[in-house]
Amino acid sequence: MQLKIMPKKKCLSAGRVPLILFLCQMISALEVPLDPKLLEDLVQPPTITQQSPKDYIIDPRENIVIQCEAKGKPPPSFSWTRNGTHFDIDKDPLVTMNSGSGTLVINIMIEGKAETYEGVYQCTARNERGAAISNNIVVRPSRSPLWTKEKLEPIALQNGQSLVLPCRPPIGLPPPIIFWMDNSFQRLPQSERVSQGLNGDLYFSNVLPEDTREDYICYARFNHTQTIQQKQPISVKVVSVDELNDTIAANLSDTEFYGAKSSRERPPTFLTPEGNASNKEELRGNVLSLECIAEGLPTPLIYWAKEDGILPTNRTFYRNFKKTLQIIHVSEADSGNYRCIAKNALGVIHHTISVTVKAAPYWIMAPKNLVLSPGEDGTLTCRANGNPKPRINWLTNGVPIEIAPDDPSRKIDGDTIIFSNVQERSSAVYQCNASNEYGYLLANAFVNVLAEPPRILTSANTLYQVIANRPALLDCAFFGSPLPTIEWFKGAKGSALHEDIYVFHENGTLEIPVAQKDSIGTYTCVARNKLGIAKNEVHLEIKDPTRIIKQPEYAVVQRGGTVSFECKVKHDHTLIPTVTWLKNNSELPNDGRFTIDKDHLVVDDVNDDDGGTYTCVANTTLDNVSASAVLSVVDVPNAPFDLELTNHLDKSVQLSWTPGEDNNSPITKFIIEYEDVMHEMGLWHHQSEVSGTQTTAQLELSPYVNYSFRVVAVNSIGRSLPSHPSEQYLTKAAEPDKNPTAVEGLGSEPDNLVITWKPLNGFECNGPGLQYKVSWRQKDGDDEWTSVVVANVSKYIVSGTPTFVPYLIKVQALNDMGFAPEPAVVMGHSGEDLPMVAPGNVRVSVVNSTLAEVHWDPVPLKSIRGHLQGYRIYYWKAQSSSKRSRRHIEKKILTFQGSKTHGMLPGLEPFSHYAVNVRVVNGKGEGPASPDRVFNTPEGVPSAPSSLKIVNPTLDSLTLEWDPPSHPNGILTEYTLKYQPINSTHELGPLVDLKIPANKTRWTLKNLNFSTRYKFYFYAQTSVGSGSQITEEAVTTVDEGKMAMASRQVDIATQGWFIGLMCAVALLILILLIVCFIRRNKGGKYPVKEKEDAHADPEIQPMKEDDGTFGEYSDAEDHKPLKKGSRTPSDRTVKKEDSDDSLVDYGEGVNGQFNEDGSFIGQYSGKKEKEPTEGNESSEAPSPVNAMNSFV
Repeated sequence: MQLKIMPKKKCLSAGRVPLILFLCQMISALEVPLDPKLLEDLVQPPTITQQSPKDYIIDPRENIVIQCEAKGKPPPSFSWTRNGTHFDIDKDPLVTMNSGSGTLVINIMIEGKAETYEGVYQCTARNERGAAISNNIVVRPSRSPLWTKEKLEPIALQNGQSLVLPCRPPIGLPPPIIFWMDNSFQRLPQSERVSQGLNGDLYFSNVLPEDTREDYICYARFNHTQTIQQKQPISVKVVSVDELNDTIAANLSDTEFYGAKSSRERPPTFLTPEGNASNKEELRGNVLSLECIAEGLPTPLIYWAKEDGILPTNRTFYRNFKKTLQIIHVSEADSGNYRCIAKNALGVIHHTISVTVKAAPYWIMAPKNLVLSPGEDGTLTCRANGNPKPRINWLTNGVPIEIAPDDPSRKIDGDTIIFSNVQERSSAVYQCNASNEYGYLLANAFVNVLAEPPRILTSANTLYQVIANRPALLDCAFFGSPLPTIEWFKGAKGSALHEDIYVFHENGTLEIPVAQKDSIGTYTCVARNKLGIAKNEVHLEIKDPTRIIKQPEYAVVQRGGTVSFECKVKHDHTLIPTVTWLKNNSELPNDGRFTIDKDHLVVDDVNDDDGGTYTCVANTTLDNVSASAVLSVVDVPNAPFDLELTNHLDKSVQLSWTPGEDNNSPITKFIIEYEDVMHEMGLWHHQSEVSGTQTTAQLELSPYVNYSFRVVAVNSIGRSLPSHPSEQYLTKAAEPDKNPTAVEGLGSEPDNLVITWKPLNGFECNGPGLQYKVSWRQKDGDDEWTSVVVANVSKYIVSGTPTFVPYLIKVQALNDMGFAPEPAVVMGHSGEDLPMVAPGNVRVSVVNSTLAEVHWDPVPLKSIRGHLQGYRIYYWKAQSSSKRSRRHIEKKILTFQGSKTHGMLPGLEPFSHYAVNVRVVNGKGEGPASPDRVFNTPEGVPSAPSSLKIVNPTLDSLTLEWDPPSHPNGILTEYTLKYQPINSTHELGPLVDLKIPANKTRWTLKNLNFSTRYKFYFYAQTSVGSGSQITEEAVTTVDEGKMAMASRQVDIATQGWFIGLMCAVALLILILLIVCFIRRNKGGKYPVKEKEDAHADPEIQPMKEDDGTFGEYSDAEDHKPLKKGSRTPSDRTVKKEDSDDSLVDYGEGVNGQFNEDGSFIGQYSGKKEKEPTEGNESSEAPSPVNAMNSFV
């Protein structure tokens, strides 16, 4: 059940008071609640509930209904007075009174006239407790009289004179609404020059010829009777001075000559009001209307000001082209002097209107009904104000209190009646009448003396549900006389509630200012007076507030895009929220583009109309929350429009335009483009740019161009569509103001000169008949310029020129209007030919085995016969110094720019035989080659051997095979082989250095350690030094037979050890010792430490630090201690770049075996696995394979 919030009333004393709510009965009257059940039982004086207005204008064509409704207990009876005397309705068959009310119905539609029943009516409602009276109701029938017959003469006046057409409507009730129309019922146009005054007259500040017409008609509309009355048409003719004289002469007898003022320009004068000052009186609360209408030529303008203050901002309005000033809800503060000012070019006039605001009576404090219990005290207060100050008169039961029966319990003190120790006979209805010359106020207030025990009107066990941290208002509507005191309790046995936490209202409502979870429970309201006590229980539940935990956010979306607003709501689990989306505080459009799911509002294909504020509203039965976000729909601007060209000059024009809508993204700039309709129709060029705040641009133009312009607007989203093209503008022709560019003179043949240029485009020609004057002469001669005029082309060929001679060239533009300015002179050359002479004295200096420097003498410039491009060196490897077979000759070319006479030859091969020649190069090509020069490069260091393979590994030997270096770079003197062992921790052992003759390609190393990895370093040498090395790793093999034997001996020894521990017989021990001794002599000794028993993984068996061998392991054969070893892939080849890799990098263990020649086969694995041995497994000693794996 939703909490019903009662109106908050004045609280009790601000000081702390006890629980019981004491009410001061001298200032607080008991109000009788309008509860139907309560009203059935309580006696109550009459109260007027409905009545007709004081000024009651009726329609004479309809029955007259004068309302008077009242309530009371017992129901009141009604009577009427008319014009101050009793109106006996029973004697008039046309008058009836409605059943159960005092409303009169006068049936004049059958017979009778409304005028018969004009008068002042007053209704009285009476029961045993008193009498209430209505206002004086003035009944008048409405009137819409006809215009009196009158003959209206035509009006003739001179152009420029002022004119007032009077309306003077008949006096009606209520006054009519005036307007001017023609015979076609079309309203006459009004302006600052022609307007209708408040009195209905039509004012012309000055007349014009177009004011001439014969049907100026004033209409009066009487709204009450829905009728319109029409005045006779008025004819007005505006003529010139000559026409006016002729009209007067011909029709002097029947034509009125209107006005006497000159038609020349004149300062303003007022048509209304007259004079310099006037007075205006208005009643408080009405609309104050001040009017000033002036004539003059030119038409005056009207201005308003208040002399002693400023016009109220929110209540001031200007009507009728500022000729009428209106102030609504006028008050006494609006009194003062108002000045209207009429002004034109010839002068200014003023009129002051002194405004006085009077006031009919208005309530400050109207008397209120008073319910008292016997013996109580109370007051009735009636306070009103007005201008002038109203008089206060009291009546009791409709009779002036001065002549009413005396009541000892009341005392009159001006606007207050004081009651003390009232009794039941004190019940009555009192009337307060406040009146002045502008009107009156009448109010009924009863005094009802009752004796009633307390009653609680709020329903029992009402459930209130309130949102946490909000006020809770628990109702306890009550009634009783005397006025009961109210106290509240919480819980079945709770103590009374106090004002330090709670707020107690006079109407019994308990307010919890901040309701929280601990406020939940049952509350009891107790009402007491001397006649009894009443109780009522209500219940309070506290709910969690509804919150929007994810609010919609501001969005900017381009037109045609999609936008999504999110709105996540958290609420009390016992409440069911409804989420509604609004746009600009109204429902969403009925459009399929708007879709709503659980938490989102999605708008597809966004258009301009979708912009606005979107609000998510979450409602429950107890609360609602909302969150809003603004959607801005942006797009490129709309195209500018209304392009206009002004200020047409020979070489400039002004372009103006109107910007299109910016579509919510400000325009940053305008781009102006032009089309040359004459030369490049359909092709638009960039003209200029202006800022987004400009709407005009001064454009510089070229001669003889038929321009058309368009404008493009740009904002942050992009460019608008172009505007429609402007009108075309053809500029005048002129001589060219520029010459062609990129003028060059180059010969295509040895005996010609080709002159080329970039021609002017149509935009640059400046006029018709574009041609070019081409001029040339030799630079170093005394010849005159040779010129020729050619058509609009871009090339001219001069034939018969000497080879490669410098020429001075110029190209000048001309058209039908004249020549362009004098062109610049450029230098060119006639055609080139191949050089005739080769460079001489070619010399070669060898810098080192791969670099040589070449020198030569330059050729004479005349023999080059063209532009010197540089020198080109050809060199090639002729024959190796080592007398190897001749290879295919591949020539290399190096070009050195300019006039250089030396150059370096890099990248030569050592110990090689080279040849070289040099040629000069010009724009035509190469000249003859110089004689070949040969040179030799010295020896260098060789490259690394081509390959290195290790084959046939045995227990103590490895065989190396290799291929010689691919580039020996000299004569090989020997090979150097270095190698060293590698242990399991990748530590390197001693390095062994071995020299091998240069003619060897195979070498076997002996006396190596078995099962040991070795790393080899191998390189070749010449007399210059050592070359690059190649590295490789390999592993010697293991004696598998002996290792297996050792394994079996260890197993037997282990069995003997266990048998010895289990047998106590000395003989068996002796036999086992003999057997162990015999076998030890065959396979060696295997002492096993107890620590080894704890480590079954052979990879972690200890090694001696000095030689890296296991434990105390020894072999009967003369093997070297096991040292650093290596393993190689099964093919025994390792490329040079991979030679530094170690197999240790590939995993922790090796699964595999050795083949018959001792090479290692199998594959690498990252997983450790033990290989089973023959017979019983033993942890005392590692197997040979595991022993090898421990090095990996």
